[in-house]
Amino acid sequence: MAASFVDKARITVKAGKGGNGAVAFHREKYIAAGGPDGGDGGRGGSIIVEIDNNMSTLMDFRYKRKYVAGDGVDGQGGRRSGKDGASLTLRVPRGTLIRDAETNEIIHDMSDTEPFVLCKGGRGGWGNAHFATPTRQAPRFAKAGTPGESHDVILELKLLADVGLVGFPNVGKSTLLSVVSKAHPKIANYHFTTLFPNLGVVFVEGGESFVMADIPGIIEGASEGAGLGHDFLRHIDRCRLLVHVVDVSGSEGRDPVEDFDAINEELKQYSAELATRTQIVVANKSDIMMDETLLERLRERVEKEGYPLFVISAAAHQGTRELVQTIAATLQTLPPVQIYEPEYVKRPERIDMSTPLEINVEDGVWFVEGPWLERLIANVNFGDYESRMFFDRQLRESGLFQRMEEMGIQDGDLVSMYNLEFEYQR
Repeated sequence: MAASFVDKARITVKAGKGGNGAVAFHREKYIAAGGPDGGDGGRGGSIIVEIDNNMSTLMDFRYKRKYVAGDGVDGQGGRRSGKDGASLTLRVPRGTLIRDAETNEIIHDMSDTEPFVLCKGGRGGWGNAHFATPTRQAPRFAKAGTPGESHDVILELKLLADVGLVGFPNVGKSTLLSVVSKAHPKIANYHFTTLFPNLGVVFVEGGESFVMADIPGIIEGASEGAGLGHDFLRHIDRCRLLVHVVDVSGSEGRDPVEDFDAINEELKQYSAELATRTQIVVANKSDIMMDETLLERLRERVEKEGYPLFVISAAAHQGTRELVQTIAATLQTLPPVQIYEPEYVKRPERIDMSTPLEINVEDGVWFVEGPWLERLIANVNFGDYESRMFFDRQLRESGLFQRMEEMGIQDGDLVSMYNLEFEYQR
């Protein structure tokens, strides 16, 4: 049954490769030398992530784990550029964190409304029309497209809610949510009725509102992975305020004080910061209370911890209005819902440079190509000084410049590496 909710998924995403540039020459009657007219390759499609407010789980990513965008089309003669590859859009619930699978660092928090480009498509290669100069009027070469970015990521859902309802299973959290909001959670008299978090918007007099989440019942040992609790403790991370629901009816033979202490201990074990979160304690099912001493013992324990206590009956709608007003007033004093800042810094890809690169000289241009060079160029930000220095160091360490000097390259000669051109300097 627990598998019906998925809040974490590991996937592989890969953007499309750029199309190759074309080598072509203009051919037309009465025009003896039309010149080069090879078009550029199309750009590869990107992987884009968007929020879908109608989604509440990551179930769509449970079975399909690899997502690949379309490749760019090769260029053609007549200066016709290839068509760009189709981008692929992944839709996720609001509040989904995108983490790097290797380091677990946060790449992006999908909590705003803007789409996020997770992997950029490869650049299209230039056609030979780009390389025509007064001294090189008939270039017989073009450039290949570069590969798109790829990534292994973990999608992790942390619900965006102002208030989190916590407590043992079957204490009345779902009933309380249904009474104070327009949410319609499944409610029944057995443990673990709630198998996935339910969200509801609670409207308060005066036009204010807040989002309340019914977190599935936590059990002892949840912070260590027991039962369903560990899967859902992460959803409380964002909640500004915790409403701790305790059953004081005694109908199931439970001790409210022991339940109260056990849940707080699980929160503490999961996160020391979470244990200090502002909390309101709700003594529920007071209308069927069998022993009033249970309530008094709980009141004494809660007041000792410094938390306010509300005695209600969610099923009978008793005390819920006052509770909602207090929640709204408390939220006014608390900081906004936590939005996670990106931690991930793209690292240069480790590339095996043992395979020699191919060096060709055509029309005075030194062409350098090879699989590892193509990947290296795709992973370097040439607008950043440190990245450029890293690129230069990698080429020198590979022995490329030494080989080119042995082949006779001179200062000022043009070097072409895929979509990169520069004048050689010793």
